[in-house]
Amino acid sequence: MRMRKPFLCLLFVTVISPILLYTDKLGSFVPSSPRDELAATEDISTFSQAFTGRTDQLNVLPQETVMFVKEPVGIVYDSAKLKPPNQDGKVVPEVQSVHKTRVLSTTTSNNSNDTTQPENTIRQVTEAEDNNPSLSLQTSNNIQIKSKLQPDESGGNLSKKDTVRRGHRSDKIINQASSVPNTQIRYLKDQLIRAKVYLSLGATRNNAHFIRELRQRIKEVQRALGDATKDSELPRNVHEKSRAMDQTLDKGKLIQDDCAATVKKLRAILHSTEEQLRVHRKQTMFLTQLTAKTLPKGLHCLPLRLSTEFYALNHSQQQFPYQEKLDDPRLYHYALFSDNVLASAVVVNSTISHAKDPSRHVFHIVTDRLNYAAMRMWFLVNPPSKATINVQNVEEFTWLNASYSPVLKQLGSPSMIDYYFKSHRATSDSNLKFRNPKYLSILNHLRFYLPEIFPKLKKVLFLDDDLVVHKDLTRLWSIDLKGNVNGAVETCGETFHRFDRYLNFSNPLISKNFDPHACGWAYGMNIFDLEEWKRQNITEVYHTWQKLNHDRQLWKLGTLPPGLITFWKRTYPLDRLWHVLGLGYNPSVNPRDIEKAAVLHYNGNMKPWLEIGMPKYRGYWSKYVDYDQVYLRECNINPS
Repeated sequence: MRMRKPFLCLLFVTVISPILLYTDKLGSFVPSSPRDELAATEDISTFSQAFTGRTDQLNVLPQETVMFVKEPVGIVYDSAKLKPPNQDGKVVPEVQSVHKTRVLSTTTSNNSNDTTQPENTIRQVTEAEDNNPSLSLQTSNNIQIKSKLQPDESGGNLSKKDTVRRGHRSDKIINQASSVPNTQIRYLKDQLIRAKVYLSLGATRNNAHFIRELRQRIKEVQRALGDATKDSELPRNVHEKSRAMDQTLDKGKLIQDDCAATVKKLRAILHSTEEQLRVHRKQTMFLTQLTAKTLPKGLHCLPLRLSTEFYALNHSQQQFPYQEKLDDPRLYHYALFSDNVLASAVVVNSTISHAKDPSRHVFHIVTDRLNYAAMRMWFLVNPPSKATINVQNVEEFTWLNASYSPVLKQLGSPSMIDYYFKSHRATSDSNLKFRNPKYLSILNHLRFYLPEIFPKLKKVLFLDDDLVVHKDLTRLWSIDLKGNVNGAVETCGETFHRFDRYLNFSNPLISKNFDPHACGWAYGMNIFDLEEWKRQNITEVYHTWQKLNHDRQLWKLGTLPPGLITFWKRTYPLDRLWHVLGLGYNPSVNPRDIEKAAVLHYNGNMKPWLEIGMPKYRGYWSKYVDYDQVYLRECNINPS
């Protein structure tokens, strides 16, 4: 009996008490009912709304249960807050935020049954870096991201996928950089500019060792750059030179830490460069105008040689055949007013080359007294197939005098002579093109007297001498101009080809009668209805406006401004492919338009017979020149 009581006490302490204690603890791990989970979710939602002010519903993710304790995917540590070393001697960072057992997600769905997949912490961080580079920089400087590899639903590794995605982003940046042409050349030039800035700054200039090194790097980069215009022309060691220059420039940054001085120097360089650019542009414009006005030596020799040969012929040999066709209105008549023998020859040759029946084409060429014999001699020696040619001297038009033509009276006035030949007036007009001597030539104004020159003709196609014909032009005579006098290609595709570009709309005579935004049109290839011209008395309209412009207050010199006025509301627009312009100044003319064009016009200063002519367009013109012709060889006129 004595032994029973101690035995029972020992049994209670060693067996029954642990069983009761263990059973009580199990009660706390029994899964809660759905109603308890819903109540817990509502409590959490209420807390979230009170803390953040958001009304988004917080859902318990289905794969997370209270029975499963899951290690967080990502933990954010603060490198500034480190705990003392533990027993193993390792430094343990203090955890700033720890994921709880129950993982929550925020959704905006109104359906309580709707659930969302958990967001990956690594993906959130990297996407935040992609969208906000400054945030990425700040994160890399202030905090360290410790990510644990966790397989996703498909069994892949999220961190590896994220790395692949970052790789694609880097490839995209590299591809964008490679898409810019000649990036290496631009970067080398940028390095040279930065180096020159450091050479002139006070802090770096006082460092003799750095200056010697920088000058050596500049020489190396300049040698590597050379005359290269493409990255493919650079030497193989250019990357080494560029890296060496970058290292030297980084030293300069350490020496010169005053940003204000650097910015000031860069602004000074920019201002100086802009001033140099302005001076060079002015010089280029002057030299271009001078070159356009200057006749090449070969083209000066050619009329002299031809004139000598012409006056050696007897009278019968100086006559052209088929003269009976000159007044036949049933044929196709062309008007060409020029003092350039070679240019006129190209116009005639190219037109005849594409004509279906050359015998029905008649060319009326009017030139000045100096080139009259040479022009006749050229076409006598080089007859254009069966076409009819007639060359006239402008001085044969005795009716064209100062008493009849206001423009002739103005061209001989003292003010006009003073404008062109007095040097002190050279800066009075900022636009040098208006000072071209061609505006003094009456040949440039004969286009306003076509009915007087060709009284028996009904229609005439006017052609400039700086063009080449690509297609048969006979269909132009069959176009119905619908009561208009002039058929021309409009040029309103460019803003500088509208009326306000050519006329002075500050003058009330212009502003009351014309629209500044009206579409301009081009001289060079125009079909004129001479019968309608006479009916509407166009020549008198031209004279009226020329008299009003005696002091050049309505427009500057030239023939297009008075043409726009004279044929205002009397011009029929032709299809633009009849007449493609710009080959004398525009290097970007559409190649498709060139191939489809009927006429190519080298309007501008870069004529195809000059050295400044654009090589890419010269071939269209030069193929109609026979450079084996004896007179061209004697004058040393060769294809360039």
